[in-house]
Amino acid sequence: MATGKGRARTVAEPNKQFHGLSRLFGNVANKTSHAAGRASTFMLAAGVIVVWGITGPLFRFSDTWQLIINTGTTIVTFLMVFLIQNSQNRDSAAIQVKLDELIRVSTAQNSFVGIEHLTDEELEEIRTKCEQRAQADEGGEDFLQRTGDKAQKAAERAVAAE
Repeated sequence: MATGKGRARTVAEPNKQFHGLSRLFGNVANKTSHAAGRASTFMLAAGVIVVWGITGPLFRFSDTWQLIINTGTTIVTFLMVFLIQNSQNRDSAAIQVKLDELIRVSTAQNSFVGIEHLTDEELEEIRTKCEQRAQADEGGEDFLQRTGDKAQKAAERAVAAE
């Protein structure tokens, strides 16, 4: 594969232009998602709707008047779907990396790293097994608690007998 500079680009070499565009889109998506969640943005949108509603009689509730709000809201909704999804994908990926690292450095089973790539059925099977183990552990904890209580009472009796 050749590049514009006369040298061959290897498959492993990233496309810097695409990477830069991806980074730009990520930054715009992140800032837009944060801005869209602010109260001031909601108030601005509500204000636009109120102004549009008030101008209805002025434009005799014409088709053009209705088309303006329909087109505007459709465009904003369409764009926001992609921006918010991008932000959620990145947040989800970051959380997954953090969880994987916690699993890796803890006593949890390292076999759980990467399970997000399994099918729904495989994940359900693992979830069911984990719930069964958790219930078994709860039974074990109850047993340990009862044993500990018995040991405490026995120790108190032994101290009282002395």
